Amino acid sequence: MSVVLELADVTIVRGGNRLLDDVSWTVRADERWVVLGPNGAGKTTLLQVVSAQIHPTSGVAGVLGEVLGTVDVFELRPRIGWMSAALGERIPASERVRDVVVSAAYAVLGRWREEYEESDHQRADQLLTELGVGQLSERTFGTLSEGERKRVQVARALMTDPELLLLDEPGAGLDLAAREDLVSTLSRLAGDEDAPASVLVSHHVEEIPPGFTHALLLRDGAVVAAGPIGAALTETTLSDTFGLPLVLEQRGGRWAARRRTRAPRG
Repeated sequence: MSVVLELADVTIVRGGNRLLDDVSWTVRADERWVVLGPNGAGKTTLLQVVSAQIHPTSGVAGVLGEVLGTVDVFELRPRIGWMSAALGERIPASERVRDVVVSAAYAVLGRWREEYEESDHQRADQLLTELGVGQLSERTFGTLSEGERKRVQVARALMTDPELLLLDEPGAGLDLAAREDLVSTLSRLAGDEDAPASVLVSHHVEEIPPGFTHALLLRDGAVVAAGPIGAALTETTLSDTFGLPLVLEQRGGRWAARRRTRAPRG
């Protein structure tokens, strides 16, 4: 299967701080990755690199067959679907849901004078329906619940039929029911053979959708473990990543973690 991302010894230095430290990582087209780590681990910085928003201080970053620093990023970025809290905050509250999705074809937020083909509107409606929010297409974005907004943003990220899908903490701010709805949605997407390679960033193993195949664990900008999820995500690697002893469990395709407590002395 073709390689979508290939990072070799990528380091990012800002203000004398190493935000990423010699990260090497390969993602193939049929893989679905979760990136785990505490605050400050480098997760968002990593996504900024692979979304062609920033260039490495040193090392080589290959994205969709192109090398950052040798390619026009404005031609590369439309090939990447992107969802993040920062992007969601920039969507006008008065924007109609269908327009939130269809405007991704021009990589803009907020309809203005751009024109779209009927096929664009049909694709937007199809994606909204597939993600379970088709009935909301005429609503304004500001009237939606946080869970509904997240699914609309996933539809927007898929609008251009990207070769790579990046999801930056999609479960942040969701209550339990909304989180579970989103996890189910992302699990269905992960199981679709036609879906793009996906990278999901999270703090919580409970947010890993069934069907995700690989895990990358980061701490202080460095890789703790990377590979098939069953091998990379263990009690040892998770404990090392978050800096405390953890119990890790898997049941029904879902993961859960809690702090390991000492047994009371008799």
